[in-house]
Amino acid sequence: MAERMKTRRMFLGDVIRATGAAALSPALVRSAAAQSETLHVACNAYSWSVFYQRQGRNFDQSLDEGLAEVAASGLDGFEPSFADVAQVDRLAPLLRKHGLEMRSFYVNSLLHEADRADESIRQILAVAPRAREVGARIVVTNPNPLAWGGAQDKNDEQLKVQAAALNRLGVELKKLGLTLAYHNHDMELRQAAREFHHMMLGTDPANVTLCLDAHWVYRGAGNSQVALFDVVKLYGKRISELHLRQSQGGVWTEAFGPGDIDYRALAEMLRQASVRPHIVLEQAIETGSPNTMTPLGAFKESTKATRRLFTGTGAV
Repeated sequence: MAERMKTRRMFLGDVIRATGAAALSPALVRSAAAQSETLHVACNAYSWSVFYQRQGRNFDQSLDEGLAEVAASGLDGFEPSFADVAQVDRLAPLLRKHGLEMRSFYVNSLLHEADRADESIRQILAVAPRAREVGARIVVTNPNPLAWGGAQDKNDEQLKVQAAALNRLGVELKKLGLTLAYHNHDMELRQAAREFHHMMLGTDPANVTLCLDAHWVYRGAGNSQVALFDVVKLYGKRISELHLRQSQGGVWTEAFGPGDIDYRALAEMLRQASVRPHIVLEQAIETGSPNTMTPLGAFKESTKATRRLFTGTGAV
């Protein structure tokens, strides 16, 4: 598990080094008419990066070509990771060129130490206004763990500091017309999910929403669909963004579709709660995943399956 987490966070660091240089409500409730067959579906940079890496390619270094494939797959949007304004400026003209929207972006943050949290918040707030100009409305962050890999857990004081900083970041982003969405991986579900739950209960719903990464909750809870659905029951009204990934037998599949998680039931829970989140595919590959599809082929299939599921035009 540590290997998987390290891979994702190392990818974000590689992006930083390679480049060098209207507010939404917490639930993002939209009318039923807006949920048509042209449902907006986005994907994030990490997903494409790992598929490209498997082919010996570098998505960030061939960004123009890569975004052309993103558009060709039928996706409407792209969720990048930013560390500075230069990265936003690099991406913006390419998004326009390929007709892609950027409704959300991901940022790293270190929030469990008070002094370092201040610096992290300043860095995010420096990027946020420019990203909003490009179209962003949601800022997704997953506060850093104590160390890369390993099984260290934050203590109670660190959790309190982190929740307070997360709430403060949400307040400041709200002033800019942006919505903060808290994201987690599996480690936040350890120890009775104390970190995950305190980020929810220790923050104001008006300031901090939830980016529900369904599969990380499922995996972090010991591959429990019951636990995933309980999280939706507890915090469903706070879900502003939904990350989609599927597995079969506990191993990530190449494309989003049938598998371990009953996404049809999850979609129905959201419909019943009148919650219409920003939908972002985070289908990815790991050790043991099948190797039968190109990145373009995988995301074409994933995008079609996502639209069928969330428009009620077919089963996943």
